[in-house]
Amino acid sequence: MSDTYCTDCKRNTEVVFDHAAGDTVCSECGLVLEARSIDETSEWRTFADDSGDHDPNRVGGPVNPLLGDAALSTVISRGANGSNGDASMARLQNRGGDPDRAIVLAFKTISNMADRLSLVTTIKDRASEIYKRLEDQKCTRGRNLEALVAACIYIACRQEGKPRTVKEICSIVAGATKKEIGRAKEFIVKQLKVEMGESMEMGTIHAGDYLRRFCSNLGMSNEEVKAVQETVQKSGDFDIRRSPISIAAAIIFMITQLSDSKKPLRDISIATTVAEGTIKNAYKDLYPHAAKIIPEWYAKDRDLKNLSSPKA
Repeated sequence: MSDTYCTDCKRNTEVVFDHAAGDTVCSECGLVLEARSIDETSEWRTFADDSGDHDPNRVGGPVNPLLGDAALSTVISRGANGSNGDASMARLQNRGGDPDRAIVLAFKTISNMADRLSLVTTIKDRASEIYKRLEDQKCTRGRNLEALVAACIYIACRQEGKPRTVKEICSIVAGATKKEIGRAKEFIVKQLKVEMGESMEMGTIHAGDYLRRFCSNLGMSNEEVKAVQETVQKSGDFDIRRSPISIAAAIIFMITQLSDSKKPLRDISIATTVAEGTIKNAYKDLYPHAAKIIPEWYAKDRDLKNLSSPKA
């Protein structure tokens, strides 16, 4: 409550503000001193821990620091029910053009792809940042937007330590092939190398980076997942010259042969997006070291005889 002059009481009296009706009422005589007031305070509760000088009183669109106007521009729309009351103003605004229209579309595409891949916000923001750096260099015009965005997401996943395969990303992209995404990735690395004056840090890929997701796709038990993780870790002591994703797929195939729920090679190939022939070749290289890399608590020596022998 605060003190305000009341015309009926002829003096300053305490007034009560009715938030529901927007009325300011005298606490002594009940006179409505002001009606339908606009509440200019926050539209949400502010707790003690949140108190500070940066309390945003009014709501609005989310602020995006990657856009020139922080996404706080004004858009003039048509009148209600499609009337042409503001049509002329809208036409004038469209004629002027929106310099951020292309990058806003790219950010929306990144967000949609990231949601379909179930990626965290940090990866989504990193991909948007990479694309913004390309846009600042004016080198995106005339290039396939889907391929560029997919490549930005691929690079962001690697930099955040949560890599995705090109095949996984390609599976949710409609307007770009695997080869186009690969070319876009090389283009981005080259352009950012020119900007920074040094090679772009992409992050190192390890076989263990894929395990959780692949094992989850195959519905493997916690015990099997633990055995796969330990096997991958021990395999690093040997010179297996295969890609990390091929090693991960081959070890999953190896461990599932020793479990009760054996997985067909075709199912593993689909879950890991690795060709069956590639898995067989990696398995052939790992097979001689099986006794040393598979944990003893999971499989004894006699159990290792159940492993299928790779064909020469």
